[in-house]
Amino acid sequence: MKPADVTSLRMLRRARDRIDRDYAEPIGIPALAAGAGYSREHFIRAFRAAYGETPGRYRTRRRVERACELLRSANLTVTEICYLVGFTSLGTFSARFTELVGMSPTAYRREAASRGGPAPIPGCFALMWRTGLPAPAEHVTSREAAATRHALQSRA
Repeated sequence: MKPADVTSLRMLRRARDRIDRDYAEPIGIPALAAGAGYSREHFIRAFRAAYGETPGRYRTRRRVERACELLRSANLTVTEICYLVGFTSLGTFSARFTELVGMSPTAYRREAASRGGPAPIPGCFALMWRTGLPAPAEHVTSREAAATRHALQSRA
């Protein structure tokens, strides 16, 4: 395969950046290929030539890396983490995790806890980070706003 030109590398880097940013989203390889201006098969070959692994394998590795971080730092179940990082099957998650890390997610968490470190982040905060805060109420009366201001001032 001939060396990729600068424009091709730029398009591949954008696809890789999208995988990094949206690793938990169900973005298909054909959509990534189309966004980079490639057919599916050519995109997979070009991505592997540029980064040493297929785009699907790269996305799986990024998901497992994020799962490792959550297993070390968040008070969430393995199943919650599985779905939070973008896997749709606990069995597939466990198999890919074990394949890449060398131990099951539960064993990884146990080993990380034995090494010590900061207290786990409460799961509700981790889930809120992923889903966002609830939208504020649109219709707040002036009386409610004044009560809120008063409550905030009395705390200060």
